[in-house]
Amino acid sequence: MLQHPNSGHKELVRAFGLPSAIILFVSSIIGSGVYKKVAPMSLDLQSPGLVLLAWALAGVVTLLGVLTTTEIGSMITESGGPYAYFKKIYGRIFAYYYGWSSFSVIQSASIASISYVFAQSVNAIIELPRLGPDWESWTVLGIFTPLANLGVKVLAVALIVTLVSINYRGVEHGGWVSKVITVLVVASLALIVLLGIAFGKGQMSNVMEPAAGFPPASFSGRLGVVGPIFAAMLSAFWAYEGWLNIGFIGDEVKKPQRTIPLALTIGILIIIGIYLAVNFTYLYVVPIDEMVALAQNTNTIAAVAVMQKLFGEPGLWFISLLIIITTLGCTNATILTAARIYFAMARDGYFSSRAARIHPRFRTPGNALLMQMVWSCTLVFSGSFDQLTDMLIFASFIFYGSIAFGVFVLRRKMPDAERPYRAFGYPIIPALFVLFCLALVVVTCFQRPREAMLGLSLIALGTVPLLYWRRKYGLVNSQ
Repeated sequence: MLQHPNSGHKELVRAFGLPSAIILFVSSIIGSGVYKKVAPMSLDLQSPGLVLLAWALAGVVTLLGVLTTTEIGSMITESGGPYAYFKKIYGRIFAYYYGWSSFSVIQSASIASISYVFAQSVNAIIELPRLGPDWESWTVLGIFTPLANLGVKVLAVALIVTLVSINYRGVEHGGWVSKVITVLVVASLALIVLLGIAFGKGQMSNVMEPAAGFPPASFSGRLGVVGPIFAAMLSAFWAYEGWLNIGFIGDEVKKPQRTIPLALTIGILIIIGIYLAVNFTYLYVVPIDEMVALAQNTNTIAAVAVMQKLFGEPGLWFISLLIIITTLGCTNATILTAARIYFAMARDGYFSSRAARIHPRFRTPGNALLMQMVWSCTLVFSGSFDQLTDMLIFASFIFYGSIAFGVFVLRRKMPDAERPYRAFGYPIIPALFVLFCLALVVVTCFQRPREAMLGLSLIALGTVPLLYWRRKYGLVNSQ
């Protein structure tokens, strides 16, 4: 393995035990999805029962992914998570394309999207400044309007810069932020469920009755009801995105072979329960026809509309503050974990050599954090939220399926390797997850062709820097 200067002299600090790892995992996942995605899912399905089914199916599929890929996570505990896994399974070239995709869209776009929702929530309470219409209509390439809604974008960038500054100084600082925020978020979501059901104005008929236009025209398409359900699950999967993030910091987890599998399994069960309870509450309070109408207003967050209906202005303030806290925590956790991918890539010579350096005082991958910060801030100024999240979920499931298939590969390739955790239900559960990932990718090509093509194009674009680094460092696709 090619070693860059200063990459091997210091080690990262093992700072995360099981409670901290669970908290980091939960905070990596609970972000904007639990507040926003019920509305577009309602538009796709127009049935409360089908919406809740889509949430449950997405949770079950995610759990199957966790139960499958944790076998690899318990064997390979280096920083970089899937990047380290793919090196062992398919070699460094395939691992590079995963890392490139994470940098170009999956992780960086997640940071940009979540921080943008944070700034939007602040804007709901305190209106942020905007430029005049002439400035806001200015475009780049006739596609992007970087100066539109500038106050929100500047605040989103400020959040990213602030959180990177915290994590630059050490994982203890970033982990402490995640602990405090996660406790507040889980308690507040439980309060929403309690208030919405026990003291709200909802009724069970809202959960039982479909929309006036049910079934939607999309049910008569070439895939029937399967296509819309997969489209709705694509939205739900954004709310579950981040379930592999704990593996990114394997070098900083205490007893990783035991801690990582437990943190993943316990954490995902907690999140499934939270999501089903919260989305049931939304649909209990707001009839499905109103939820469909909310989906057609791009500036409305479903959870804000629910709480405003229940409690008026105080409800608006409460949910806006909660979204601010939640997105703050999720942005922080994603920043903390994702930079370790580029740190690991750089140690192999498949990224800028500067990203491989560990800060001499703080013992963090400081340069990798800064590079991620610059690109994430750039992405803040482009893309719509739902389009961006659908695209990155499509790209993610290509790699999720590849990791799951890797369980079969490593069983043949490394039959005698120590496996502290063995995939549950092998070979049936891993095979089902691989088949689902394949089905999701294929269905998305029909249901969301633009997002699918953008995702594939961004992955392919990584060939250009790959050729540069291979020429510069004389790299080969060795293990």
